Amino acid sequence: MTLSTIAGYLGLLGALVLLIWLALRGVNIVLAALLASALVIVTNQLPLAEGLGEYFAFGGLGAFTFAGKFFLLFAAGAMFGRVMGDSHAASSIALAMVRRLGAQRVLWITVLAATLLTYGGVVVFVVIFAMYPLGLKLLQQADVPKRLFCAALSLGAGTYTLTSLPGTPSIHNVISSVTLGTDLFAGAWLGLFGSTLMFGLGMWYLESQRQRARVAGEGFEPGPMDRNIHRDPGESGYPHWALALLPPLAVLGTILLPRLITLALGTAMENGEGMGYTLLRFANAQPVLWPSLALFAGTVLAVLMFDEVRQQPLKSMGEGVQESIMPLINTAAVIGFGGVVTHTLGFQQFTGWMLDSGLPPMVSMFASISMISAITGSASGGLQIFMATMADAYVAMGIDPGTLHRLATMASGGFDSLPHSGAVVAMLTITGLSHREAYRDVGMVTVVIPVIATLLTIAVSAAV
Repeated sequence: MTLSTIAGYLGLLGALVLLIWLALRGVNIVLAALLASALVIVTNQLPLAEGLGEYFAFGGLGAFTFAGKFFLLFAAGAMFGRVMGDSHAASSIALAMVRRLGAQRVLWITVLAATLLTYGGVVVFVVIFAMYPLGLKLLQQADVPKRLFCAALSLGAGTYTLTSLPGTPSIHNVISSVTLGTDLFAGAWLGLFGSTLMFGLGMWYLESQRQRARVAGEGFEPGPMDRNIHRDPGESGYPHWALALLPPLAVLGTILLPRLITLALGTAMENGEGMGYTLLRFANAQPVLWPSLALFAGTVLAVLMFDEVRQQPLKSMGEGVQESIMPLINTAAVIGFGGVVTHTLGFQQFTGWMLDSGLPPMVSMFASISMISAITGSASGGLQIFMATMADAYVAMGIDPGTLHRLATMASGGFDSLPHSGAVVAMLTITGLSHREAYRDVGMVTVVIPVIATLLTIAVSAAV
């Protein structure tokens, strides 16, 4: 092994450590990704101009390539989430759960509300912003530590709704669909099995921690920024919960309906003529655009229904789009870092080792995507890189594309949530907690439990 090869390996390891360290220090993730990318380029003797201008920015896995491809989905999701928040529809749904479950079930309410919003198409970053003001009220009523609210929010918005549940309009599900030519419902039964495991194990952990906190006398403590949280008009100013549910249901229905009609029509879809058949084929062929249109339609419906946003609809919608920019750029920057990494000799050797390891293909796939997601700190970033560089090889090994779609998507959502994850950093920043205070619980429900659930799902898949 030559000195340059050793330097390249050390550079890759050092870049990952640097990226995590900078994230833990609160450094902007875009800057952190640029610095880590520069370290990889220098230590692996990659051409500087191509490294920054193509590999990082505009190549097949470039930051702006990703941002351009998925901008509409991010923007539409953030727009919908902002309108649902400004109209207090999201709060209405959550408080309806409070009335039925009781304030002491604050963790259940948080998980279920976040699940509904995320599965309805609201992006994770927007769910965090939308849920936190309401979460403060619930935490105060139930005297539950904020750290457990973070973990509950992470479980409901950042695990099974992004990677496992069939039909979810999440960016992760869409990436696999675009690459493999599958639909958003691929591997449905595997996804349902994995989702059940994640939810069940996650709620068991959260409730056990809540009981321990109560016995230890640990309760709710407001942070210095909590007094600045926007105050809403109270429950009397909320729309009825049943009306509040209509926009999310409309989004899900718009996404689901073409799939259900196609299944009902069967082979008639291929030869059918007329505008209806054309629209169905269009919906099934557009895994990014169609969910985006569904989210936009849900936004318009919410604007028409709710007085709070009907007075200034463009203001709420515009602010929603604005809020999508940083999550999109943060994710894209991490993907750009991964795009640089994929051009190194070390990554190419790692790919070869995984494909030729002799491990069962499913196990090899899990290890590959877990490592890439860990490096990038992003499930969508790791999945995008895996799909672009390794997916075809695993299909050639005989893995069914639908099965690969679901299991690879699930595998991406484990080691992506290490401390340098942009979503983790954003959530802790918004809630005013440090990694030391909250990451143990967040890591348990977003790393440990999803990894266990994915491995068990892989085992069940292999046994069938």
